[in-house]
Amino acid sequence: MNESLWDGDSWIMFLTVLLFWILAAGSVWKIVFVLVRKWSARTKNTIDDLVIDSLALPSKLLLWAAGILVSMHWLPREQAPDLVSWLLVVCKILGLVSVVLFVDKFLRGLISHASARVEILHTSGPVVQGFVRVVVVVMGGLVLLDTFGVSITPLIASLGIGSLAVALALQPTLENFFSGVQLIADKPIQIGQFVKLESGEEGTVACIGWRSTWITMSNNNTVVIPNKTLVNTRVTNYFYPSQELVVLVGIGVHYASDLDKVEQVTVAVARKIMKESSGGVPSFDPFIRYHTFGEYSIGLNVIMRAKDWPSSHLVKHDFIKEVLKVYAAEGIIIPFPTRTFVKESQEG
Repeated sequence: MNESLWDGDSWIMFLTVLLFWILAAGSVWKIVFVLVRKWSARTKNTIDDLVIDSLALPSKLLLWAAGILVSMHWLPREQAPDLVSWLLVVCKILGLVSVVLFVDKFLRGLISHASARVEILHTSGPVVQGFVRVVVVVMGGLVLLDTFGVSITPLIASLGIGSLAVALALQPTLENFFSGVQLIADKPIQIGQFVKLESGEEGTVACIGWRSTWITMSNNNTVVIPNKTLVNTRVTNYFYPSQELVVLVGIGVHYASDLDKVEQVTVAVARKIMKESSGGVPSFDPFIRYHTFGEYSIGLNVIMRAKDWPSSHLVKHDFIKEVLKVYAAEGIIIPFPTRTFVKESQEG
């Protein structure tokens, strides 16, 4: 009778301690978590915010596991060995699930945070997060099975063989994937930069994805290039070392021209364009260089500067319009090819 009463008291004590632990520890946890969140909100670092957010649910599960372990002290272990073993398994499961949940949420939050600075994560963030979640859950499942005494060696071997088969089947995709990673790491091109490919296409980089890179050309068409091809080809980046670039405009003037006057007038026009054209660089002082005795004219190059590659077309446009008008006013002749035909005399 006393033994039965003692057993009943033990069960009541076990449930009482467990319930008290859940209520008290839950209240303390809530207060501490609110204080920690307020502290992290005042810091400039975002990693602590990710850690705290990731610990929200896992810490609760760990508190429950700790409550079960503490309450088990009042259980009649010798009379309920199966229950004790089952509760220990539950604690192990709660602990492992807590770790998996923390790692999963922290890594996904880290990827989401990095996507604001890494373009490839910005465009493919959900795919990366899904891949990370699958890896974390699979690893957690394998550890859980190993904890229960299930041999995971055959499973690992099967996963290895399956991964090899998948890698062979997806070899082109993986090549493009790692080429995309290389583009992101080396940064030969970036979003918004104007580039020209070895094949002749030129335009603005619109997107760098896992498999391909998109380039929007001036006619508003888009060229989609596999990353592997882009890595193995020559690319001219008009934004390196800076967006500004030299603009050359070739002109030919008549042999009878006063070359000093031509230089003075041409440089004056170029300076005006640098200051008034929206594509020009006002701080740049343009100049000219004579370079060729041509068949019908003396060749010269006008050296100016544009803010970027698209602006260079506008600079040339404005300069050609203005220089023709000024040359006409100053009497400077731009000759064009002429041919002289001599009529042969015919003897009777």
